Amino acid sequence: MNMSPEQAQEMAVEYTKAWCSHDPNAVAAFYAEDGSIVINDGEPSKGRTEIAAMAQAFYNDFPDLVVEMDDIRTSGTHAVYRWTLKGTNSGPDGTGNRVEISGWEYWRYTEDGLVAESSGHFDANDYQQQVDGA
Repeated sequence: MNMSPEQAQEMAVEYTKAWCSHDPNAVAAFYAEDGSIVINDGEPSKGRTEIAAMAQAFYNDFPDLVVEMDDIRTSGTHAVYRWTLKGTNSGPDGTGNRVEISGWEYWRYTEDGLVAESSGHFDANDYQQQVDGA
């Protein structure tokens, strides 16, 4: 699908709201049935069930998680969604430390306007240092 800047903006706003809802299925609903997300070149989460599980893992680690949309840039069939995640690592085995990390996702859209593939990136070292309180 060739997404207009306005459509990409609307999708990114709604995706951000989905993350802030703490409903992992709401996050997964933005992806195609066979869509995928890879975070920092790790193992991909494929399909909505795995994507929902990935989101739930973040909610487990950060019960007060908030995602803010920083920017969205689109080139028709692709977009870059820039975000900031904030939360306290107070889930099971959490450190109690506050984390604020920015990153981005590179999206490729399906013909029906869902995310086919997302490649997410953030500074893993900075993230871990904040979690550890270093």
